[in-house]
Amino acid sequence: MSISSIESVLQQMRVLAQASGNTTSVASEVAGGGFAGELKKSLDRISDTQQNAYSQAEAFELGKPGVALNDVMIDMQKANIGFQMGLQVRNKVVAAYQEIMNMQA
Repeated sequence: MSISSIESVLQQMRVLAQASGNTTSVASEVAGGGFAGELKKSLDRISDTQQNAYSQAEAFELGKPGVALNDVMIDMQKANIGFQMGLQVRNKVVAAYQEIMNMQA
């Protein structure tokens, strides 16, 4: 596990944040919180995406007008992909931590 792969994941997360309409500066986000801050913001975005998808699915189930099945399915898939990405980032961070802990001084 190398730092470059973690940086690559962070860059992908930044691109996704900008694509989702987040207008704040990426440079100020990184300077303000570092890796932990960036990770927390990403987890919050994943949670928000899941909550949005679940509320839209509930609205569809209740028969509210203006909620189409295809929109619900797309939002559910976006939430699933975001969750899977977060899970993979966690796995990489744990693997990097374990690798560092196994290094001999």
